[in-house]
Amino acid sequence: MKGIIRQFCPPIIWNSLSSLKTSLKASSNSYLSSPTNLHTDRQDLDVYWDDEMAKLLDTWGEGNVWNEIQFLMANCEGRVLDIACGTGKTMEIISKFPNVEVYGIDISDLLIGKAIERGILDSHLKVGDATSTNYLDNFFRYSYSIGSLEHFTNEGILQFITESYRVTEIASFHQIPVSRNGKDEGWVKSFQSYHNNSVDWWLSKFNLSYPNVYVIDSTWSDGISVGKWFVCCKNSDEGNNIAVFT
Repeated sequence: MKGIIRQFCPPIIWNSLSSLKTSLKASSNSYLSSPTNLHTDRQDLDVYWDDEMAKLLDTWGEGNVWNEIQFLMANCEGRVLDIACGTGKTMEIISKFPNVEVYGIDISDLLIGKAIERGILDSHLKVGDATSTNYLDNFFRYSYSIGSLEHFTNEGILQFITESYRVTEIASFHQIPVSRNGKDEGWVKSFQSYHNNSVDWWLSKFNLSYPNVYVIDSTWSDGISVGKWFVCCKNSDEGNNIAVFT
């Protein structure tokens, strides 16, 4: 069971989680405050079953990444997978495009329940592991994740990317915080443990699966990180056919 609970949370919400952090302090005591002493084989998972977190997930992307994913989706068509879909808010936004059919997967049955309450078809939602989705090869034309992959372990990151490649026919979009200073700071601790590393560090992971990866600035940022989109294409021609933002 432990092998399937590799999921994630957008880092932008950290500054809004002081009350939730207090309530979860006991479960966080096993993590040391120094980034050099943290282990990359452990993740903070309890928050994905917390109602306060669910409320925050309904607002955290306003004015930045929710605008950006719409630019990326505007020229897409066919089935799309929202990896770590949370409460389904992003799915709801993307569903306004008539040429896409959006599906979602998340580790938390609580969050999937919130997505169903939002009105998203339960047939388009799955409680499951992003590193082993059980979808057919190339079942989706496109896929995306937002503020999620950085919370995986080193092993989990590679499994996640390999799985996104397997189930996606054309391109997969991943929004990730990278270190503001351009250095590989490793596995650090804020509200949750996460990787705060350089663009090159992330490219070394994506390039193991994808032959063509384009890096685009995101408007999201915090004190130690800036947002980047990694647009991962299965062939060299697709990068020219995807509507992107500057």
